[in-house]
Amino acid sequence: MNNTSNQSFILRKLRAILVAATLASSVVLVPTVVAQEAKEAEAPVTADGLKIGFVNTEKILRDSKPAQEAQKKIEEEFGKRDEELQQLTETLRTKYLDFEKNAPVMSDADRTSAQRELTDLDTDLQRKRREFQEDFNRRRNDAFSTIVEKANIAIHELAAEESYDLILQDAVTVSERIDITDKVIEVLNK
Repeated sequence: MNNTSNQSFILRKLRAILVAATLASSVVLVPTVVAQEAKEAEAPVTADGLKIGFVNTEKILRDSKPAQEAQKKIEEEFGKRDEELQQLTETLRTKYLDFEKNAPVMSDADRTSAQRELTDLDTDLQRKRREFQEDFNRRRNDAFSTIVEKANIAIHELAAEESYDLILQDAVTVSERIDITDKVIEVLNK
């Protein structure tokens, strides 16, 4: 290695060490600040002046009025098709039970014909179930993506109004002190 590349290597190493030290000191400071904030029950969590919040998207898609209305509308929309699938399932089950009961006394031709009919009914049922599930999922995803977009707008508005620096939507564990999901649901319900 020549002298310039050696110096460049050392500078990169020093920079990496400084970044690591800065991150390590932040990690040490955050628990201290959070512990101090824990003493103040309703105070927002801050770390070096950083205001943090958390939003549970799953709860929004379950508990907000727009989500509940969308779910109800989808259930109404797909209810008739679901009943048809249940009737077709019952028809298949009944024909299968009749076939099992009568198979020993059927001729080979009748038995083969009945098996073919059962297979065709089962294939038709599986195809209709798959189509139903695909249509249902597509419709549900469309409806809920609109709700997520509205929730994101509400989150941005809330962040601006209440001066949040960081709002997380996915986390392994979250303190109730920083959970602002109910506030977002209130905004969506208006």
